[in-house]
Amino acid sequence: MPNKEFIRQRICIYAGREIDPAVDDQVEEVLRSKFNIFLPQRTSLNESLVSATSDHEILSLILQYRTMT
Repeated sequence: MPNKEFIRQRICIYAGREIDPAVDDQVEEVLRSKFNIFLPQRTSLNESLVSATSDHEILSLILQYRTMT
């Protein structure tokens, strides 16, 4: 199982810049501006990511990062 830092690095490579996958605003901004991904409105960002995970690999990476302890 990959560690949290490795997953964060992969997310940043996809994003083309440093982001903190735990910060909702940064995640939403990079998904909109870089990938033109608009998440469905849900009660939490994690729920929105779950409902849209098939759109791009970065979504599943962010969700995996956010659910790691």
